[in-house]
Amino acid sequence: MIWDLGLLGLFVILISLFLYRNKKSLKKEGLLWLYHTSWGIKIIERTGKKWRKFLKVSSYVAVWLGYALMGIMVYLFGRLVWIYAFHSEFIKASLHGLPPVMPLVPYLPQMFKLSFLPPFYFSYWIIILAVIAITHEFFHGIYAALAGVKTKTTGFGFFPFFFPVFLAAFVNLDEKAMEKKKNFEQRAVLAAGTFANTLTAILGVILMFIFFTLTYSPSGIVFDDYAYNVVNVTNISSINGVPINWNENQINELQNISEYKNIEANGINYYGIKGVDSSSGLVGLYYDAPGINSNLTGVIQEINGEKITSLDKLSEELMLYSPGEKINVSTYDGTVKNTIEVTLEENPFSEGKSWLGVSFLDNKPNGVFSTISYYTTAYKKTNVYYEPDFLLAKFIYDLLWWLVLISFSVALVNMLPMGIFDGGRFFYLTILKLTKSQKAAEKSFKRITQFFLFLLFVIMFFWAKSFF
Repeated sequence: MIWDLGLLGLFVILISLFLYRNKKSLKKEGLLWLYHTSWGIKIIERTGKKWRKFLKVSSYVAVWLGYALMGIMVYLFGRLVWIYAFHSEFIKASLHGLPPVMPLVPYLPQMFKLSFLPPFYFSYWIIILAVIAITHEFFHGIYAALAGVKTKTTGFGFFPFFFPVFLAAFVNLDEKAMEKKKNFEQRAVLAAGTFANTLTAILGVILMFIFFTLTYSPSGIVFDDYAYNVVNVTNISSINGVPINWNENQINELQNISEYKNIEANGINYYGIKGVDSSSGLVGLYYDAPGINSNLTGVIQEINGEKITSLDKLSEELMLYSPGEKINVSTYDGTVKNTIEVTLEENPFSEGKSWLGVSFLDNKPNGVFSTISYYTTAYKKTNVYYEPDFLLAKFIYDLLWWLVLISFSVALVNMLPMGIFDGGRFFYLTILKLTKSQKAAEKSFKRITQFFLFLLFVIMFFWAKSFF
């Protein structure tokens, strides 16, 4: 979007002017320029007092949520190490060289051609950054106020100091007073930020559901594959009209040859090979069906002008036609709409009835993120393609989608038990509570930080190795 690039240019100019005019008020800390102010302090203190009872109860939720997020993040970190170490070819193919550690910048999916993600515009970036950072720090402040710890200043950070275009927000608490508070109160303050991010993600899911229901309509169905069958390779009697007597070498050759079109097995004709498992001697064969013969691809939107909006509607429409009849199937590939003529054939599983020969898989989620994604978008029917009722609807829905993803990701990463994150101090306080020994807590904190830094090095090593 040209206007989005224009907004990015305007943002850089405004940030440059702001930093120049307030250069005397800026303080350099590490790689950041910090701008201290008093904005929001009264609201933080007033909220901490007014909602004291509610915040007291919710602090227990925040702390236990912190432990849950920490556990999930440790598991995901371990999975990431495993994938990069033993399946780096998958990462290279799917992520197109995207480094495992890099800041989330505008246009990242576009830059690395991550087609499975929606576009990430600068306007998304600035809105989401503001929502996540401000709520995160605001919650730190109000839970600190609950514990009787004052917020000295609030403000914004600009990263990196030599090209300060990335924004951050912060609350500067009275750290000396904080250290004197009870162990649990300190943990509640640390977990408050991730609690805010999790609540933001939950609210985002609710808004996604409401907005999607009001502004999207079903306009087609998406099939997962052409219909296929799994047979023992020894049951294949001929390929391209040539009789076959199987041996081990021929089985291995099946995996590398794509010209096999006319295959006969158990008296049934198949069109081609889906895949081969040489260890078990099983082979997946595509049925010689209308879908694959017509090279049917994309979203099926209409059959003979009748709109297809669900799997039931597809079945009902096919019931109206007999095997051998020709139908016009309108499809959409994400860019262009096409109409092709398809000659229906008899369904091998239902005598006298026609079929297209496409299959719909029952894809069960596996893994944390896929499970979360599955249940947070349960309002979408499986294999149904939806279109926005107006152009701006997609822009807004994708904004909400990114808000949910980034909010939950920040909540997870922030609870990683490493020194630079809230999870590091949270882990230290937990060990201190369990052992009553400051020395043991400091040693554990140091060791676990070193451990995760080592794992990060391992990930980066295998990422770099995947290019050679």
